[in-house]
Amino acid sequence: MNSNSDIVQKQLDAYNAQDVGLMASFYAPDCIVAAPDGTITERSREAIAARYTKAFAAFPQNRANLKNRIAVGDTVVDHEHVVRAPGGEEFEIIAIYSFKDGLISRVSFAK
Repeated sequence: MNSNSDIVQKQLDAYNAQDVGLMASFYAPDCIVAAPDGTITERSREAIAARYTKAFAAFPQNRANLKNRIAVGDTVVDHEHVVRAPGGEEFEIIAIYSFKDGLISRVSFAK
């Protein structure tokens, strides 16, 4: 059985490999992606796959490097440093993951 931290790490590894199908498989079919204020940007695994297919096409060298991870109960919080391309845009992001039945049910991104 995978811990929530393990699931988030496998999802991050798939993200960095730009394996959209594998990455999306760690999300519940009805997962929610939202901003910290609650604004919902995606409402399904398919919407997440579409979002990242587009992002990876635009940024084929995109990588997220984990700076810190905190896991408490059914919540995992990652602090990541994202680099779109060598010498390109860089930014810090916080991802707050919630889980249901062993899958990511919600993630909120703060940037």
